[in-house]
Amino acid sequence: MVVLDQFSKVWIKSNFTLYESRNIIGDFLRFSYVENPGIAFGIRVGNLKVFVTIISIIIASYLAFLLYNSRQFVYIEKVSLALIFGGAVGNSIDRVLTFIPNSNYAGVVDFIDIGIASHRWYIFNIADSAVTVGIILYLIYSTFFEKKTEFE
Repeated sequence: MVVLDQFSKVWIKSNFTLYESRNIIGDFLRFSYVENPGIAFGIRVGNLKVFVTIISIIIASYLAFLLYNSRQFVYIEKVSLALIFGGAVGNSIDRVLTFIPNSNYAGVVDFIDIGIASHRWYIFNIADSAVTVGIILYLIYSTFFEKKTEFE
């Protein structure tokens, strides 16, 4: 997941100029190159950029620890945690690159632009998609399939 995410971001940066959009599937799916200096959904973090980067790395590290010690997890839990981990690592790489001089990164590279006409969703990337799918899978499993214990 991380390799696919990073490859797609390098490809976008190499083939698009910042803020350039191209229709991929009519007006529904566009690739629109933006760099998000904040967090999810374009939320600005201002002077907390270092803090957000450190927290992202801590979360990715914790997910790696969980996956490494995942004997007690069922398959769907492992898959969902792996997707979340891959997405966290992919976006953390971009965040770290913003601190490297001459890296040409001003934020997390986003490019998937879905919507109809002026009704657009937030622009996102493959890492964001992995995190979202991982969270949805985990919530579905834990809500409908996980054995619940009763407290008396």
